Amino acid sequence: MRDRDIGYTAEMTVSSVVARPLIAGMFVYGGLDAFRFPGGKVPRAEKVTPAITDTVGIDADTEQLVQLNGAVQVAAGVTLALGIFPRVSALALAASLVPTTLAGHRFWEAEDEQAKAQQTIHFLKNAAMMGGLLMIIEHG
Repeated sequence: MRDRDIGYTAEMTVSSVVARPLIAGMFVYGGLDAFRFPGGKVPRAEKVTPAITDTVGIDADTEQLVQLNGAVQVAAGVTLALGIFPRVSALALAASLVPTTLAGHRFWEAEDEQAKAQQTIHFLKNAAMMGGLLMIIEHG
C-alpha cells in the first residue's frame, strides 16, 4: 500500500495547501460553535435526528448528536487543514455535512421570502462545500 492509497500525499500542490484550510475553516468554526453551544441548534436538528438514530441504532438525545457532529467537524477540519489523511478527513466532513444541511437549511419550508432566500443561499453554500470535499476525496 502506498501513502497515496491511504489519503496522504507527500507532494502537496500549492492549491491543496491553500484550498484545504479554506474549506476546513468553516467546519472548525461551525463545529466549535455546535459543540460548545448545541442548544440553539437542537430544534432544527430534531427534524433529522430520529431518522439518524433509527438508521444507526444509537441511543443519544439530539443535543448529544449536535455536539458529536460538532466534534467530528472540528477534528476532521483540523486534520484536513493540516493535510493529515485528507481523504478520510473530507469523507468525515462530507458525512457530517448532510444532516447539518438537511436540518439547518430547509429552504423549502420557509414561508417568508427573505428567510427562504437566506436558507437557499446557505443550502447552496453547503452544496458547494460538498463539491470541494468530493474533489478532495477523489484527488487527495
